[in-house]
Amino acid sequence: MRLFRLTAVGLLALSITLHLASANAAVKPGKPKKGKWEKIFDGKTLNGWHNYLKQGQPVSDKWKVEDGAITLTQGRAGDLVTDKEYGDFELELEWKIAEKGNSGIIYHVKEDPKYKATYETGPEMQVLDNERHPDAKMGRNNNRTAGSLYDMLPPTDPSAYKPAGEWNKAKLIVKDGKAEHYLNGKKIVEYPTSGPEWDKMISESKFKGWEGFNKYSTGRIALQDHGDRVWYRNIRIREL
Repeated sequence: MRLFRLTAVGLLALSITLHLASANAAVKPGKPKKGKWEKIFDGKTLNGWHNYLKQGQPVSDKWKVEDGAITLTQGRAGDLVTDKEYGDFELELEWKIAEKGNSGIIYHVKEDPKYKATYETGPEMQVLDNERHPDAKMGRNNNRTAGSLYDMLPPTDPSAYKPAGEWNKAKLIVKDGKAEHYLNGKKIVEYPTSGPEWDKMISESKFKGWEGFNKYSTGRIALQDHGDRVWYRNIRIREL
């Protein structure tokens, strides 16, 4: 009988301990869970993508899938955008640009007929042949070179870029009002997406006075048709 009472007391103490631990865990702030990685290009088709302002229509045949990569074979195809919209996210992909080529990765794109192009609303991570395309010499302080926040912030380490014909691994993180650009494992651009610092950058850029630029906290991701041959592969994203 005594053994039974001791066992009961022990079980009661254990129960109280577990309850308190559970309660403490419930009130302690923890890191928010990240979403699972999702492939947004299957390597074979353009499922999940459409031309800007043409959802539900066939993608232009100037955008093709070749050797596991999305490629723009000639210009005037229109930008390619995701069917899905994203807010905070981490995007990874690889890109390769042809000689004298120009393209870009644009995010938070608002798909609305009043905006004729993706770049009217979405900030751009530049994709460029720095050695041969004239855009590299335009703008201020290299803020139109590969990996830059286009026309706003230059890459802090230009050596992170690999030249035309070589694959570059890019990462773009947008979270809690901040964004980071990575190229080939190096963080090269970091900025707030709102507030006084952002407003100052806008005021000194070509986007000054643009009605819809960066006014949306969610939107589509776009691969830009700038008229030049470009390749994108191993595209994946996770929501944050």
